[in-house]
Amino acid sequence: MQKIGCKIDEVRVDGGVKAFRDDLKYFSQIGIEAVELPVHGLDVIKNGLIDKVSLQNILSILRDFNFEYSVHSPNPLNLMDQQDPELHYSVFRAGLEFAAAVGAGILVYHAGRFIPEEIFPIPGHHDVSKVQAQKLLEQERNYLVRLADEFPQIMICIENARPYLHYSPYCYGEQIEMLKNQVVLSDRNNVKIALDIGHLNMAAQFYHFNLIEAVQTIRDFIFHVHVHDNFGRAVYPNEKTQTHLIPFGRGDAHMPIHWGSIPIRDILGAFMDAYSGMFIMELRSRYFPFTEECKNNLERIIEELRCFEHLPLSVWEKAQDLPSQTLHARM
Repeated sequence: MQKIGCKIDEVRVDGGVKAFRDDLKYFSQIGIEAVELPVHGLDVIKNGLIDKVSLQNILSILRDFNFEYSVHSPNPLNLMDQQDPELHYSVFRAGLEFAAAVGAGILVYHAGRFIPEEIFPIPGHHDVSKVQAQKLLEQERNYLVRLADEFPQIMICIENARPYLHYSPYCYGEQIEMLKNQVVLSDRNNVKIALDIGHLNMAAQFYHFNLIEAVQTIRDFIFHVHVHDNFGRAVYPNEKTQTHLIPFGRGDAHMPIHWGSIPIRDILGAFMDAYSGMFIMELRSRYFPFTEECKNNLERIIEELRCFEHLPLSVWEKAQDLPSQTLHARM
């Protein structure tokens, strides 16, 4: 069953159990049905292993709520890591343990990076040959298969990546076809795709592909969705300050729905009839006060799409020609 959810922002919570509980209370008050838990924002994993005391503290809080849960792995987690790959594997495994403990059926993982963002500033580490890339893809697949086999009850969802000026392609997840291919080659029923609509929009503008057509090619592999808005313009990795980026419509803004220019209704319409999972609103902490507005906008889009499913084809085709944000856009 489709459910609208929201992420717990790892920077906003920053390991604080009071902030965590307060955000869960707010989500419950505004009718949020699902929550994505950042294992890194809750300090549950330390040095690649579960902190049992922290885990029990989190479980005691969750007992007071009735959400459906997904879990997000630490952003730097990279099964292509070359410095300490076994540590990354251990962190991934601990994330799956945490997901199992909280009753989450989904663990989100950022697609492996040939060139990790952490080493972008270091000279001489920005060239990866095709042979090296294939070896790294195989390394990631081998780890994914081991993890998927050990935790068959949890769906590992690989998230598509955003591009960066000067450094792309640093990650196979920027290209939808490569992401699909990695999932297919992993050949496990519990390895699927987490579609990040904001990242998709940026990649489509950067690589000049049709984002609706791209989604249609992976509709059968989408098991989880992140929803947020932006204007699609890529940035350099050192550009982080939102107050400087917003006036120019640049960067991975993670704005509320209808604050940017993404054709969200059209994207969801390309796969929603085959989708029964969560729609997780992934907003930056600065937009926390607008969570309910974002939820209401997403509810309207989903309701419109559900209504269109029952219309004659001719009416549906005319509706698809309408601007996707005409009724509810802020601008």
